[in-house]
Amino acid sequence: MSAGLRAFAASAAFIATAARAGDGGVDECCVGGAAALLWEFAATAYPTIVRGGSDYTSAVFAAQRGALHLEARVNYESVGARSAFIGWTFAGGEELTWELTPLLGTAWGTTKAFVPGLQASVGWRRFDFYVEAEYVRFREESSRYLYAWSELGYRPVEWLRVGLAAQRTRAYGGDRDIQRGPFAQVTWRQFTVGGFWFNPGSKDQVFVASIGAAF
Repeated sequence: MSAGLRAFAASAAFIATAARAGDGGVDECCVGGAAALLWEFAATAYPTIVRGGSDYTSAVFAAQRGALHLEARVNYESVGARSAFIGWTFAGGEELTWELTPLLGTAWGTTKAFVPGLQASVGWRRFDFYVEAEYVRFREESSRYLYAWSELGYRPVEWLRVGLAAQRTRAYGGDRDIQRGPFAQVTWRQFTVGGFWFNPGSKDQVFVASIGAAF
């Protein structure tokens, strides 16, 4: 077993033990309480069209039970990579709401590394900000890299979310270290469909569709 897998397994065992110990009552700073200890699942596919490059599809699968967060990603760190994460969610606020999920994970396939990460969001009225980031720790220090995806959103109506997005990735080539562009998402019941247009009008244009469901 690789060092990354050993670290992930140890972290999973620790957090699972904490989750079992907390079933009698979740801390007030964490998501939910006794009524929140049901499993919730979400899956999102991201078909990606790269101008002048190779198109591909990435995917994210998530499961949440109370504050316990599990996640698997495909083609996220690189095309052909697989990764798995475990984390713990903290949340709070009333008019200004916030949520923070530290993650520990590992990647294998075309990318082999230990991957600590973070997901965070802030919401105020119709506005929200979301960021997910992971630090891919290769054995070679010069190859270590910070991946990040962020969204600044606004909901003019409940079913529509629009805004600006930015990302930092090595999943495909290009001259831009950070890519930016507009996005729009439509939600109907448990389904969400959207599109992200990075570097509009340039030779490095990338279009990312999102097709997701929560249940």
